[in-house]
Amino acid sequence: MAGEPTFEDIGATMKKAAAALRDADIPFALAGSLASWARGGPETTHDLDFVIRPGDAQAAATALEQAGMRAEDPPEEWLVKAWDDNGVLVDLIFGPSGLDADEVLERAETVTVMSMDIPVMALEDVITTKVRSLTEHSVDYGTLLVMGRALREQIDWAAVRRRTAGSPFADAYFVLLDRLGIVPEGTAGGRSDAGRVHVEVTTSREGRP
Repeated sequence: MAGEPTFEDIGATMKKAAAALRDADIPFALAGSLASWARGGPETTHDLDFVIRPGDAQAAATALEQAGMRAEDPPEEWLVKAWDDNGVLVDLIFGPSGLDADEVLERAETVTVMSMDIPVMALEDVITTKVRSLTEHSVDYGTLLVMGRALREQIDWAAVRRRTAGSPFADAYFVLLDRLGIVPEGTAGGRSDAGRVHVEVTTSREGRP
């Protein structure tokens, strides 16, 4: 299929995949950027993610195949993939970054998404998995900052802090939230000054082109 999938394509595949998982009696939760969008976050054209239990991976892949998708077994050991015929890729994640899949499913809330009532990952878990997936070779806070600004009043920031404890990327994220005025200092359950990350930006005219 030529071109990138549209948001409408993602929505159509979301409904097809959710219906297939539901009909197969497989517990699931809509995850990733679409879970954020369902609560007022930015629109996405990049991903369609569902969280499932590890023991349901094969059954979930089979359910999507029976719905007309093409399942794929990627090298990653924490998910399986399926392609819809409109070019949308579905990630069935059973090892969400830094979280237990069973706990994620327990915290999921039923939300009406595109006229369909489905379990949707808690916002705190969405933010946690995105922060936990950051590495030295892949550091992009853009989406995280947009999500934080759009949904800040709906997010339990102290819970995010607890679930991302020990991550230097989480420390940097909370500094950015504070400095940009997205989440006031203290709202996120920050630590004392002795344990906080301090960022200082200086500029100099010397040596600049």
